[in-house]
Amino acid sequence: VQLQASGGGSVQAGGSLSLSCAASGGVFDSYAMGWFRQAPGKEREFVAAISRTGASTDYVDSVKGRFTISRDNAKNTVYLQMNSLKPEDTAVYYCAADGPFNSRLYYSRYEYNYDYWGQGTQVTVSS
Repeated sequence: VQLQASGGGSVQAGGSLSLSCAASGGVFDSYAMGWFRQAPGKEREFVAAISRTGASTDYVDSVKGRFTISRDNAKNTVYLQMNSLKPEDTAVYYCAADGPFNSRLYYSRYEYNYDYWGQGTQVTVSS
């Protein structure tokens, strides 16, 4: 599975960005998907995850109510809508795929479960 993330950029605090991650080379709707981020000098951290059907989602506490993960299996794409952005959201954002699975509800918060990673897209939020 190859993943291509896009949509990053620079925005002022309070603004919005929408990230996309296009998948190819696999049966996309067999994979749970996740977004992770890595800020300068910090370890990569979990941001959001979605099950293969979209029936289950999960978020790190710091983005709950501001970020929304979704997927369009017909387009082989997972999205991360980011609203009310804060300077502490500044990071390189990575999409990742975990699977394949049969479970409609499964997802993981742990990067060691993810087998495939995109190249990352930079998000910079200025105050």
